[in-house]
Amino acid sequence: MKSLPKGMVTEEHFEIRECVQPVELQTGEVLLKALYISVDPYMRGRMSTSKSYIAPFEAGKPMEGGAIAEVLESNVQGLEKGDVVLGNLPWREVQVAKGEGLNKLEKGVAPLSYYLGILGMPGLTAYTGLTCIGKPKSGETVVISGAAGAVGSVVGQIAKIMGCKVVGIAGGESKVHYLKEELGFDEVINYKEYKSLAELSEAVVGSCPNGVDVYFDNVGGEISDAVLLNINRYARIILCGQIALYNSTEVPVGPRPQIALVKNSALMQGFIVRDFAGYFPEAVKALAQWVKDGKLTYHETVIKGFNRLPEAFIGLFKGENTGKLLVEI
Repeated sequence: MKSLPKGMVTEEHFEIRECVQPVELQTGEVLLKALYISVDPYMRGRMSTSKSYIAPFEAGKPMEGGAIAEVLESNVQGLEKGDVVLGNLPWREVQVAKGEGLNKLEKGVAPLSYYLGILGMPGLTAYTGLTCIGKPKSGETVVISGAAGAVGSVVGQIAKIMGCKVVGIAGGESKVHYLKEELGFDEVINYKEYKSLAELSEAVVGSCPNGVDVYFDNVGGEISDAVLLNINRYARIILCGQIALYNSTEVPVGPRPQIALVKNSALMQGFIVRDFAGYFPEAVKALAQWVKDGKLTYHETVIKGFNRLPEAFIGLFKGENTGKLLVEI
């Protein structure tokens, strides 16, 4: 990261640098070659000095995030040349890293990239947020904003497995088609077709005639305002992300949710995935089995080339991805 962005992040906030790596590995170190690097909306929050749940990125130092890498050399017990690992790593093509925090992946179980998506943080986020906070019951209506993204697309499919009516909100006809025809969502609202909060709220009513029981919010802004106008008694609102607001330079002002929450005795809870770390083994087991059984369909948007990391990251905020967005190095 070259500099801290104010407002929308652009490629001018990044630069590629070459650096010298140590010649010999110390005990507990490995030499890694990046295979896939994840770009995720939460990273935008780290490009700021504002207080958050995770330390901010520093100007002049590498970005970092989820990555899958091949071991080129190892001085770590249990890791050998040719092994593939998953970890939170700086955005570097080749690097020396400590073995602590690296998880060796079993080859052949699933495509390696899945461990950055449906079998990684996005899948875990979808499973734990929906089941631990949303607690959907068969027959209830579940609405998901950012429904065609890495998390939202999985949330909707899990809700279908649990017997719910699933309504997705996404932007663009291609995403509407993907959610309905490929993932089996019951209804999909293309928010780009509506010019006002009132129109969008009417669209929610049309797709959810029995109201909204569970809302998985990845977006925020007017989309969420429209959904909150239509929640049922004892509704559960899961706050996973607010991507519509991450590049705002002013504090957004909109309909305030308290009246709707009080009137409907509703629950609104924010979370980050590590809040539910104790559920990870259960989640991975369930997700892997559903993938194996063909109950979960998974889509990736893969951009090739290390130098295209900034382009891929910026694309998140323009809605250019369907499913998980990652960079193949």
